Amino acid sequence: MSVAFVREEGKLTTEFDYLRDRQVSKLLDLVLQLATEVHVSRQRERALEALLVRHGVLKAGEVDQFRPSEDEAQVLDREKNGLTNRLIRIITEDGPAEHPLRRQWEDALNSKAE
Repeated sequence: MSVAFVREEGKLTTEFDYLRDRQVSKLLDLVLQLATEVHVSRQRERALEALLVRHGVLKAGEVDQFRPSEDEAQVLDREKNGLTNRLIRIITEDGPAEHPLRRQWEDALNSKAE
């Protein structure tokens, strides 16, 4: 049997443990997730702003002057909190790399069933 597929319950397999340190691997996962989130958000933001300016809905630079209403601020805060929770989950997840959030997923399903 190959070492790459031998695993203890709740441990990363060596197949997915490229850095040989679970904490460093989790940190790298977090950084990669953040980079992906930032890239996608920036691309969409720039595309939307360009389209709105192109169609005369906004003036160039107007987005930079945006001040949210109370309701808008609450939505923005919820989005920020959701992102923070997803990123924290990357660091706190456990289980084998093939399905690291299995326990957390089962816990979430069980709590919804109650």
